[in-house]
Amino acid sequence: MPGDITDNNVVDKVDPSLVDGQAVPQSEFFDHDLPIPTEEELRTLHRVSEKIPLKAFTIAFVELVERLSYYGTTQVFVNFIQQDNPGTPTGKALDPSADDAQPGALGMGQQASTGLTTFNSFFVYLTPLLGAYVADSYLGRFKTIWYSVLISIGGHVILTVSAAPAVMAVPKHALAAFVIGLIIMGVGTGGFKPNISPLIAEQIPRKMYVHTKENGERVIVDPAVTTARVYNWFYLFINIGALVGQLSMAYAERYVGFYLSFMLPTLMFCFALPVLFFCRKWYAHTKPEGSVLGPAVKLLLLGTKKRFSINPVAFYRNLHDGTFWEELKPSKLGVAKPAWMTFDDAWVDEVSRGWKACSVFLWLPLYWITYNQLNNNLTSQASTMALHGIPNDVLSNLDPLALIIFIPICDIFIFPALRKAGINFTPIKKITGGFFTGSMAMVWACVLQYYIYKDSECGDYPSGDGCENVSINVWAQTGSYVLIAISEILASITSLEYGFSKAPKNMRSLVAAFALFMSAISAAIGEAFNPLSTDPLLVWNYGSMAVISFVGGCLFWFCYRKLDAQEDELNMLPTGHMGKTSEASDVERSISVTHEPVQVQEKV
Repeated sequence: MPGDITDNNVVDKVDPSLVDGQAVPQSEFFDHDLPIPTEEELRTLHRVSEKIPLKAFTIAFVELVERLSYYGTTQVFVNFIQQDNPGTPTGKALDPSADDAQPGALGMGQQASTGLTTFNSFFVYLTPLLGAYVADSYLGRFKTIWYSVLISIGGHVILTVSAAPAVMAVPKHALAAFVIGLIIMGVGTGGFKPNISPLIAEQIPRKMYVHTKENGERVIVDPAVTTARVYNWFYLFINIGALVGQLSMAYAERYVGFYLSFMLPTLMFCFALPVLFFCRKWYAHTKPEGSVLGPAVKLLLLGTKKRFSINPVAFYRNLHDGTFWEELKPSKLGVAKPAWMTFDDAWVDEVSRGWKACSVFLWLPLYWITYNQLNNNLTSQASTMALHGIPNDVLSNLDPLALIIFIPICDIFIFPALRKAGINFTPIKKITGGFFTGSMAMVWACVLQYYIYKDSECGDYPSGDGCENVSINVWAQTGSYVLIAISEILASITSLEYGFSKAPKNMRSLVAAFALFMSAISAAIGEAFNPLSTDPLLVWNYGSMAVISFVGGCLFWFCYRKLDAQEDELNMLPTGHMGKTSEASDVERSISVTHEPVQVQEKV
């Protein structure tokens, strides 16, 4: 991404052995067989993407079927838990062709459905911390993904059993099986999610060089741009899976029953296994290097201990005087370094960069609380509106549909045009924009809920027994879903890119898991707002979410606006090493110098 090189000592050509005054392996960022960009070129030339290799798209397909299975099942959770069984063995609608036909199963009400779906959102974003630790320290990313797929399929099978007619006949048995399946599926998701996104980005070349196009224009092929593009298309595949899963399963529950809505996603997920098996030798793998979380935590605690003060103002100044990480480097400590410090200076720089990324992610829960409304309250809101034969949980498909439309538009036209115009739309700016558009989505939902209350014959209780649906067309929800989709392009996709580019090589899964864990925190915040998830308080619910997201965006920009100027510098840090790995070949370097022919293309 465009940005200034802040080291004023760099002149003429960028010395491949120096970045910010520190020694760097020459093959780390630049290849002498390719033109190396000068400092002036880094500031002025248009940045383009390397061609994305085919193997990356096979990983994206695995993500597609996983998300199809996940969103296909979670799509019907609200109706399965909240709505009463209409009197059919499978829970399908009594008259599926009726305009306001409503499938149901357990009949536990809106608060119960919001509570269970919010718990699921919390759990599936908590377990990635364990999955990432196992991958980075012991099994590696690929093996962890393989075993996690098997676990998730087991959870899906149990969910299918919970919706079998014989089990649904006894609601408490169906609920027990449902919760067990939910937990097992969450464990599998926890091993899958933090590892699949780093794995796909590790398949792309990591070299920066100058390329002359056929028309004579000189451009910089930038790995950061390639990474951003990979995650744009990765997210597109996610939402293709989500759209197919959500749309088809909503009609499956309506016309056939819940067992089909749980069984079809299970079968689709099974397609991930042969793809992973046959492509396993084609992928670039990063080997686990033992426990890296422990040394990283010890490093942080050592630095904090050295600067601790009872005076909170002095303590804050000590932590932010600009020398925190520099004084923790092994070369700085010399013989005083502790025995557990088996890494080099470069790894300390990487941990510092990873910590900056994690501190950015700490703000994301204030954004995710807006997105989480898709999974419960907006679906319930739709059930009170004029459906005209559309299942109430189909409207949430407007979110992935909007993403499928807008991601290519942003990737092919908007973002390249901004780069070519010299507009530095950095990750920090994108995430800030995500906060604000998420807030706008909640304002839309808040105003719509106000008019639902105003139009309902039951006043502020439109979801009550015996209340007719209001006359407002359900498509009035479109604005909320489209705005949330735009906010995802700005905040969610960018967080994937930011986490990968800033994390230490041997902690990428952990940093990705930390970003995912922020969704769990947002789910916990959502639980605190659960009392507002019922009539007549839903206007307050959406209004509160809008205010929180807007204020969060303002504070986020205030805290991190200066980080934009450091983007290139942070992305070009050398790869650090721990223990024996300092004497071995760098895995990521071997990925970078693959013998595949270099192919360059403009973003397409």
